[in-house]
Amino acid sequence: MRELFDEALGHSPLDPREASRKSSTTPLRKRFYESAGVAETPEGFAVTLDGKPVRTPGKRFLGAPVRELAEAMATEWGAQAEMIDPLSMPMTRLANSTVDGVADDVVAVRDDIAKYFDTDLLFYRASFPEELIALQAEHWDPVLRWLADELGAHFILAEGVMHVKQPEPAVHAVRQALPETPWAVAALHVVTTITGSALLALALHRKALTADQVWAAAHVDEDWNSQQWGADEEVMRRRAQRRRDFDAAVRVLAAVPR
Repeated sequence: MRELFDEALGHSPLDPREASRKSSTTPLRKRFYESAGVAETPEGFAVTLDGKPVRTPGKRFLGAPVRELAEAMATEWGAQAEMIDPLSMPMTRLANSTVDGVADDVVAVRDDIAKYFDTDLLFYRASFPEELIALQAEHWDPVLRWLADELGAHFILAEGVMHVKQPEPAVHAVRQALPETPWAVAALHVVTTITGSALLALALHRKALTADQVWAAAHVDEDWNSQQWGADEEVMRRRAQRRRDFDAAVRVLAAVPR
């Protein structure tokens, strides 16, 4: 069972979306089990297939610190048809990354998130047209005001893509607000890389924005372009997959302690 599982789901230690990209080019494997379930263990809640604990690609037990997340993974495994499709299993891929990679080096993953604080999506504004400028301000300015009020972090905005060095006190303040537990850090990393904004991810984690508000804010430019020129089918397909990964990360952030 372990070898079949390893082949069925690859992973990246930092980013389950990398597993999505690899899985899209990897032949699907046949389902090799009858049922999926959850078993309580001293370490948390393990996912089981036919009553046997499942291991990650890194040979560790697949599980979660809370039952809700383990049950979500078991549901993903139980929903598989004749072939196992990793793209339909965002919670499992996120768990693989957390257990095999993030748990061993939380600091490195926090550092990777923190890199966005100096080049965050919310800093770089359009210079035209007026409608896009207004949409960016509508979705992004409330986050920046919240950061200033809640954390005392004041950032500098710029037009275009020319890099602007952000004040060190602001960067330090938001960096200190990052979570420290492996599951929360892993989920925040997913939200950050999907949205291009660690500030949006932090606002979600601190419940300053809902998941739908974060998603809308992250796609202001894309949505505006789609309204002007029409939606591209391939772009929308990739966006739907990103949303599944995003929703899995949101569920983790809601379930685990800060």
